[in-house]
Amino acid sequence: MGITAAQCRGARAMLGISQTELAQQASVSRQTVVDFERGARTPYTNNLTAIRSALEAAGVEFIPENGGGAGVRLKP
Repeated sequence: MGITAAQCRGARAMLGISQTELAQQASVSRQTVVDFERGARTPYTNNLTAIRSALEAAGVEFIPENGGGAGVRLKP
């Protein structure tokens, strides 16, 4: 499952990390994160997977679309 730009922004906000920090943790360019979060483009699948994995490793979990909208929360 992919994540949305809003989920990415929300996860970063919950974790208190910058776009630069996320890019470093995911081993992608900062511009990839910036462009994704502002909706300019969707990253390649491997980069999107790396972003999601880095955020999950840092302590968030993504909630799939289930009629109430996709979301993100801190892991218990």
